[in-house]
Amino acid sequence: MGFSDGRRLAGVYFAEVRRTRRVTPHMMRVTFAGDDLARLPVRGYDQWFRLFLPREDGTTDFDAVPESFGIGGYLKYLTSRSGTRPPFRNYTVREHRPEAAELDVDFVAHGDDGVAGPWAQRAAAGERVAILDQGRGFDPVDDADFVLLAGDESALPAIAGILRDLPRDARGLAIIEIPATGDEQPVDAPEGVEVRWLPRAEAHDRPGALALAAVRAFTPERPERLHAYLVGENAIPVEGRRHLVAAGVPKSRIVFVGYWRVGRAG
Repeated sequence: MGFSDGRRLAGVYFAEVRRTRRVTPHMMRVTFAGDDLARLPVRGYDQWFRLFLPREDGTTDFDAVPESFGIGGYLKYLTSRSGTRPPFRNYTVREHRPEAAELDVDFVAHGDDGVAGPWAQRAAAGERVAILDQGRGFDPVDDADFVLLAGDESALPAIAGILRDLPRDARGLAIIEIPATGDEQPVDAPEGVEVRWLPRAEAHDRPGALALAAVRAFTPERPERLHAYLVGENAIPVEGRRHLVAAGVPKSRIVFVGYWRVGRAG
C-alpha cells in the first residue's frame, strides 16, 4: 500500500482529546481516546490519516466527513455547508495503543501559523475529532540493503514510525531537519541506521534546505538496492528524488511526497 492507495480505504473513526503536552519547543502531542480507536487498523510505519478538526465557533458538522476520500467522498465534503464543515489536515500516527483505545499525534507548533498547529496548542480535553484512515506510504522493499529517510520536522512522526518498525538488522541513514537542537526526540532506530539530526542555526533559515543538502551529499553504494523515502517541505522530495535518480536509483524505489511548501499555507 502506498500514498496513492489511501482513497480506496473506507471508514470514519471518532475520538476526543484526552490530554495534550508539549514534547519539544516546536512539537505538541495530542492524545486522542475513544472506543473507535480500538478498532482503527494498526498499519505501522508511517500510517497516515485525514484529521477533521472542530471549528472554533462550535458549529462543527461531523456528518460532512466522508466515509472515503475518493471523488464521491470529496464532493460530499465540498458540498456540505461551508460554515459548519470541519477543516482537515493530513497527519501521521505517532503511537497507537488499541488496547487502551488511544492515539498519539504530533503537531508542529509555530505560533499562530496554520490551522492544526494552533488548534493543538489550545486543544481542550473532550473536544471531538474525526479520523479517516488512509493507510501508509512506506512499504518495505524485500531486496533493499540500505534505507534512506529524509525530511523536516513535519516528517519527524513518519520517519520515527518507520525507524520503529524497520527490521532490526536494517542498514540506513535517517536525515531529520528540525527547527532547533531542543527539538530532537528519542527514536527507536535499528542499530545499523544512523539518525542524523540537523537543527537550523537561525530562525530565518529556509526550512528543508539542510535536509536537502544532506540528501544531495549522499551517494548510494548500490543505487539499485536503495530504498528511499523523501517527504516534508516540497523541495526535499522533488530535488532529492532528482539527485537520487541521477545517481542511478530506480524511480520505483523512491517514495516522495511534498507535505507543504514554503510561502504557501498547508
